[in-house]
Amino acid sequence: MKVTKGVKVLSVMLIFVMVISILAACGGNGNNISSEPENKNAGKNEIDEPAAAEEKVTIDFWQNKFEDSTDAWFKKWVDEFNKTHENITIKHTVVPGDAWEQKMKSAQAAGNAPQIYTKNYGGIAPAVSENQLLALDEYMDPSIWADLYDNINEFVSVKGKHYGYPQLVEPSAVLYYRKDFFTEVGLDPEKPPTSWTELIEAGKKLTKDGRYGLHIANNAPEYSWTTWGLQMNGGHRAISDDWSKATLDEGYKNLIAFYKTLYDEKIVPKQALTGYTDMLDFGQGQVAMAVNGSWGMGQLRNDYPEILDNVGVAPMPGPDGDASKPTASLGGWSLVIDAKAKNPQQAADFVSWFFAGDPAIMIDFFKTTGFSKFAARKSVDEALNVDPDAMKDPVRKMIAEQVIPVSVSEPIYPWDVSIKIGEAIERAVAGQDPQAALDQAIAEINDFIQKNDLPSKNPLK
Repeated sequence: MKVTKGVKVLSVMLIFVMVISILAACGGNGNNISSEPENKNAGKNEIDEPAAAEEKVTIDFWQNKFEDSTDAWFKKWVDEFNKTHENITIKHTVVPGDAWEQKMKSAQAAGNAPQIYTKNYGGIAPAVSENQLLALDEYMDPSIWADLYDNINEFVSVKGKHYGYPQLVEPSAVLYYRKDFFTEVGLDPEKPPTSWTELIEAGKKLTKDGRYGLHIANNAPEYSWTTWGLQMNGGHRAISDDWSKATLDEGYKNLIAFYKTLYDEKIVPKQALTGYTDMLDFGQGQVAMAVNGSWGMGQLRNDYPEILDNVGVAPMPGPDGDASKPTASLGGWSLVIDAKAKNPQQAADFVSWFFAGDPAIMIDFFKTTGFSKFAARKSVDEALNVDPDAMKDPVRKMIAEQVIPVSVSEPIYPWDVSIKIGEAIERAVAGQDPQAALDQAIAEINDFIQKNDLPSKNPLK
């Protein structure tokens, strides 16, 4: 059959359309031919692009100087954090106590305070009122606060927000005594003094040439803070709850008279052999009894293991021997973040990892300190309660069961109030009548309250 010219043209056109269609289909697979310049990134998956590296930050952390073993523990775990965290470096500095206040004030004034630092519980609320601390809640998992004991949660809280994470609690006053010295003078080594009268009588018997009966606070600053528990034995603080007036009464007068008697009877050395927190005089047998914090047991275990079999530990005696009343304050330390911290989230991450993280970190601390300090977290206590070393420690058991439950928190009013009580005791020890010493303290505290409009500065009002 003869093909006409029109048919031929139509056939060519159909073939051309088919070729174009095939090429278009191939283009759908990414192999299309285009007159546009080649895009070298075409078809590349964005997920395969390397993520931008997170900026590495260095964060200053200042730590108060503690016992050598505690300082070593801090360094150990800061080093561990730095090894295991690529983008955060913690620069750790230990600051001696006598330099702390001036160094911190200078740094704050210059605007370069450390982003993280240690702070005692009593200092948190005043620092918050001065806008010095960062509220931590938005930077941390809420579950870490639920892990705290209720009373300790209050230590780091102001008006419903958290401004620190606690490390520990430790009673400020516990009685240590040498059982062998008790036996030597006819005292029952299993019956330590429970009242001030019994403590004074035992102290008289134990005092002899070359040995004093008791180690206790020896100057106004030491009297001020070591007696916070005994001050509350009568049921109230040194000033009213609204911070408007002094509330020193007969109980405070008796406290002043108690210390005067210890010195008048020469039960304690007129010039201290060591500072309050140092157990050297007790460890070397220069005193037969010592009032010290729970941390004293850690020092004895580390430095004087040879006398441990002869060491007894009991609650600090109170005025009338009533064991349900406080004779110690429950102090301790926390980590806080400066209100002007440049890297608040990274700083909070470190605090969460260190004090609020793996219980094993804190258990290591309590073992390092000879179980002389106590947990702020329920999860840590749960782990300690099944730890073989902790379970068999009778001192830990006694303090946990008999001292901590009746101990009180440190006051949050200014140190200027507390030091007036310490100065009153110091004057009485030097010879002033206890009532006169009390009256002077009342006048000085009320004068301080008025001149500084103290009620307006109450952070809990």
